[in-house]
Amino acid sequence: MILRTSILVIFFTLLIGNLVYSQRFDDVVIKTNKITENIYMLEGAGGNIGIFTGDDGVLMIDGQFSDLSEKIKSAINEISDHPVKYLVNTHWHGDHTGGNANFAKNGATIIAQHEVRKRLSVDQVRPFGRTTPAADTLAWPTLSFGEDLEIHMNGESVQLMHVHNAHTDGDSFVYFPNANVLHMGDCFFKDRFPFIDLNMGGSVAGAIDAIEAAMMIINEDTTIIPGHGSLANKEDLRRYLAMITTVRDRVNNVSNEDTKIEDLDIDSLIEGYEDWGGGFINGEKWIGVLFKERG
Repeated sequence: MILRTSILVIFFTLLIGNLVYSQRFDDVVIKTNKITENIYMLEGAGGNIGIFTGDDGVLMIDGQFSDLSEKIKSAINEISDHPVKYLVNTHWHGDHTGGNANFAKNGATIIAQHEVRKRLSVDQVRPFGRTTPAADTLAWPTLSFGEDLEIHMNGESVQLMHVHNAHTDGDSFVYFPNANVLHMGDCFFKDRFPFIDLNMGGSVAGAIDAIEAAMMIINEDTTIIPGHGSLANKEDLRRYLAMITTVRDRVNNVSNEDTKIEDLDIDSLIEGYEDWGGGFINGEKWIGVLFKERG
């Protein structure tokens, strides 16, 4: 009797948890931002989505959470009569890959850097013993690449470029040279402190290298789709790079081998960037990342 009661408690706990998880997306509205005649950015919950349309089909960049897939499909249907042919993942985090399986069921080919497939295919142990379970096999990229890949469609040679150990170990930029549009994934959080996943191959040095690489690709007229935040340009990216290097240098200047993180004055270290803590990474968390990788 006790065992049966315990099983029922677990069942209803899981049921209520799933309902709450699903309901948190009920009020999400997918906003469509037109960039060119056939390139769009979709905003919802999670990482920004890129959409490239044309007679050859739709190329989609990232897919947010699985519970939003139907809303995202409806938004795509408003701008194209063609199905999603390719879904490119800029990295493996769930707010970018959660919709993979749903779009794969509809015929989309999932494309990503090798490390993304590796991480999606096995359980990922997170800090404090938390685990992100392996994704459904349908969500795994069926086409993966090492350093670069070009997709020739809709009159473009879409360039996928791996950037090393930046936000994670499997980040990619997606560049449309003819349209002069760059999707940077989570290597760019516009006007926000970044999330650098040190436990999944990310690094502050790699994040800076990624931004500097992007700066060499783009020009003053380039439209940038950031992983999070509104549409951006090169000046926005310069400001982001300045924030990272400025605060990093401040942390390095007040730290030595005997310094403890509780000794740091967070307010003084983020001075001038107080408003950048509006995302899910606040000033304290950002300083914690820099302190962990200082030197």
